[in-house]
Amino acid sequence: MTRIRFKVPHTLVILFGMVILAQLFSYLLPAGSFDRVENAAGRFQVVPGSFKFTPEAPALSPWASLTAIPKGFSGAHEIIFFVFIIGGAFAVLKATGAVDAVVGVLLRRWGNQPFWLVAGGTTLFAIGSSTIGFGEEYFPFVPVLITLALALGYDKITAVAIIMLGYGIGYGAANINPFNVILAQDIAGLQPASGLWYRLVLMVVFLPMGIHHVWSYAKKVGRDPAASLVADVSSPEGSSIASGGDGKAGADHPPLTTTHKLILAVVGISQIVLVYGLSQWHWYLVEMQAVFVALVVMIAIIARMSPDRTAVEFGAGAASLTSTALLIGVARGIQVVLDEGGIVDTLVHAISVPLQEFPAPLSAVGMFFVQGLVNFFIPSGSGQAYVTMPIMAPLADLVGVSRQVAVLAFQFGDGFSNILVPTQAVLVGALAMAGIPYDRWLRFILPFMVKIAIVGSIALAVAVWIGYA
Repeated sequence: MTRIRFKVPHTLVILFGMVILAQLFSYLLPAGSFDRVENAAGRFQVVPGSFKFTPEAPALSPWASLTAIPKGFSGAHEIIFFVFIIGGAFAVLKATGAVDAVVGVLLRRWGNQPFWLVAGGTTLFAIGSSTIGFGEEYFPFVPVLITLALALGYDKITAVAIIMLGYGIGYGAANINPFNVILAQDIAGLQPASGLWYRLVLMVVFLPMGIHHVWSYAKKVGRDPAASLVADVSSPEGSSIASGGDGKAGADHPPLTTTHKLILAVVGISQIVLVYGLSQWHWYLVEMQAVFVALVVMIAIIARMSPDRTAVEFGAGAASLTSTALLIGVARGIQVVLDEGGIVDTLVHAISVPLQEFPAPLSAVGMFFVQGLVNFFIPSGSGQAYVTMPIMAPLADLVGVSRQVAVLAFQFGDGFSNILVPTQAVLVGALAMAGIPYDRWLRFILPFMVKIAIVGSIALAVAVWIGYA
């Protein structure tokens, strides 16, 4: 008798299935909404206790799952265009030989101490997310780290994990991230950046956990390449980003020339400009894209690359990320269906009500898990804050939890689940760029999420007991 083996569907199939599931939920759950008021910043936030069912809301059309896809692409257009431009820019950079040359330098200097590359990289990404709120800005580092990880004898999951665990920990234990902790504190009526000392302590706790998880996996793959979760997964056809290297630590690399150094200097300057623009001039994706376009022009000039060749390399690099763009657009389609079905507020209200029945420490832990669940439906940190914090802040008062603890629970739920939920564009984009199926990532990340759930719950209970405020 032939045994039938279950094959996990393609990530695109999984996401489209979730779009259809969201539409089914819209028929099974009653539509509802909170009242919203405009705050001083011009953003609309929920009025606590104002939830009401809206039976008069029209039901979704039978074609909602289909129309949600183009609407999802439209809603995520800035991120999608950003991904295309990054793909093109990296292809041009790689064509100059500068990437291979700098990888050779790193291997010669740090090849015998790869732990510090893992630890240092994870720490840097965590700091960027914890302070500036970086997320999509990490996309350019995906192909570089893949090249380096493969050259060291590791795999693509190791490379993406360095970025994503730094990103998740940085958001989960954020110190002064303006997009989640500062915004949530403002909505909760707290002094911005208050309670910093405990969040700094938590960063010291969570960051070594992330580094240990990545390094343990990397060592296992280094000892036995067959242990890689993506050992049987080939890179997307024609992808110059996902293939990065030949996987041999002893691979030959070109020498680092003066031209390469000038190109790398321009790349470094562009990153400094990005950081300054994001933090001081309130730039976002459009301005970031402009910087990368300018970077392509500068690289071509320094490398004496003809306009025609630059265009060909750029086009090929952008084309290699088409699957990434598709995944981001379809993932956004899930949120489109939930919004149009009018059930996002219904879900938020339903999962917040039971928290009133728990003791204070358990209520804080419950807020953590509720926020993680809500992050599936509202993958934007700031968007989630405007929907949930006006509910959670008064709820904290009722159950005897400080509002600072409620904000911390929001950070944990929003930040840590960013590296788990398939509706999060940063996660989906990074995995697609690397050609890593979502189910393989789940096998890697779920043990870490269990550890985070346990330690995060303990941290919240301790915060309640010490009167963290």
